[in-house]
Amino acid sequence: MEKKNVYIYLFDGFADWEIAFLTPELKKNKEINLLTVSTDGKPVTSIGGLEIIPNVSLNNIDTSSISMLILPGGFLWENSNPHEVDIDHLVEKVYLNKVTIAAICGATVYLARKGYLNNIEHTSNDLNYLKAIAPEYKGEMYYQNQSAVFCNHIITAGGISPIEFTQKVLEGLEFDGSYIDKWFQLFKNGIWSE
Repeated sequence: MEKKNVYIYLFDGFADWEIAFLTPELKKNKEINLLTVSTDGKPVTSIGGLEIIPNVSLNNIDTSSISMLILPGGFLWENSNPHEVDIDHLVEKVYLNKVTIAAICGATVYLARKGYLNNIEHTSNDLNYLKAIAPEYKGEMYYQNQSAVFCNHIITAGGISPIEFTQKVLEGLEFDGSYIDKWFQLFKNGIWSE
């Protein structure tokens, strides 16, 4: 069976805790090939000071092989000119190919600025947060006051919802439903059932 290639875009100042529940689940699954990517393939440092050596650079990705693209939050999304983010080309190709894009916290601002959230149900840190930082955003009527939302091929989550974000990503990658339920109960409520 061919593995699913899941890419996580990393950059200086990415929010490491927002993907901390997710990466171990992806790494230990034999059906997933977890790959980290940075703009130039050079090491990046998270907000928490973790230095990561990415697997690939943006230029070395075969977009036809992507099963999911994950965008953690971080200051990049809020502070950048929305027309000057290095990942634009990749996100556009992935979006047009209807491959799932999973964005949490500040990365939802990026999707809002680019218009990807204008016509689908989605969430973020807060509706007013999105409207303030992404004046181009026109999706207010589709905003959901939920921890995480999976609509069409886009997953969105607020920055304080890494567990719910992980749950939606695992669903998007078609992990076993009973495993996802058990995993969620363990990490959200401290309950493990056999």
